[in-house]
Amino acid sequence: MEINTDKALIREKLKDYFSEIFEKDLIDEIIETGIYRILASGETLIDIGDKMTHVPLILNGAVKIIREDKYGHELALYFLERGDTCAISFVNCINRSKSMFRGIAEKKTEGIFVPVSKIDEWLIKYKSWRHFIIDSYHIRLIEMVESIDSLAFMKLDDRLHKYLVDKVKIMQDNTLIITHQEIADDINTSRVVVSRLLKVLENEGKVIIRRNRIIIENI
Repeated sequence: MEINTDKALIREKLKDYFSEIFEKDLIDEIIETGIYRILASGETLIDIGDKMTHVPLILNGAVKIIREDKYGHELALYFLERGDTCAISFVNCINRSKSMFRGIAEKKTEGIFVPVSKIDEWLIKYKSWRHFIIDSYHIRLIEMVESIDSLAFMKLDDRLHKYLVDKVKIMQDNTLIITHQEIADDINTSRVVVSRLLKVLENEGKVIIRRNRIIIENI
């Protein structure tokens, strides 16, 4: 993980997106206290049981948020992208509790990380920060409901296709370099089932299967 505290760099990185939604005084505080980090693809942002000292403001890239049960089975819940933060991490920080989720960089990801000690202070001090946090909770709630609906109401082949389409949009590339086991882990099923359903999707003209590579058609 690359870390940088250069204030001129942080100001430049914030300029493209966050300077449009935050007050100037808040931007100045983020620059003063924030840390710029680059996560490599596959690097862990936060793990289950960790205590967060900083919360991320995502500049570029994508982070997959995962829930794991007591048997080690995983389920991908949603992705953080440009302009996002992890609302769940705010709850953990405010309550001083450990993380219930794992965050993994899907590709190279840049972010400004702000200290948890500032969260409560900025909620009182800055209207734009309050709106940002409320909007983040709202978006994450919708995504969680969609995940529940997908599990409860969608057939597994439809879930698989939705997962692949969503991942293509995140990666901005219709060719996914991914194994059947990685897909199985994300949607909480077996590799054998994923392989079988991928063949069904291929026969339907929705995907093209190559070794460790899946091409999504007609998005």
